[in-house]
Amino acid sequence: MCGSVEEALNELLETEAEKLNQAARYEHNEQRQGYRSGHYSRNLTITSGNVTLKVPKLKGISFETAIIERYRCEESCVEKVLIEMYLVGIFADV
Repeated sequence: MCGSVEEALNELLETEAEKLNQAARYEHNEQRQGYRSGHYSRNLTITSGNVTLKVPKLKGISFETAIIERYRCEESCVEKVLIEMYLVGIFADV
């Protein structure tokens, strides 16, 4: 279960960074707001265990995710929301 949650959260973080940056990774276009600068790892404790998030780093713009609050190390509702999203069909691949 933790692996699926970790994978889904990391995909959401990547999607959020792409939308904020207005460009996919390695994509060059005129609307681009900043540049990718790798990622950093962050641990998050959920009800079923620990997951490691790969939070994207951006140059030129600041990245603050709407998924998880800054400096928060424990999140109980993330797993519940992901399960609900899976049941609705948003994450059919996970």
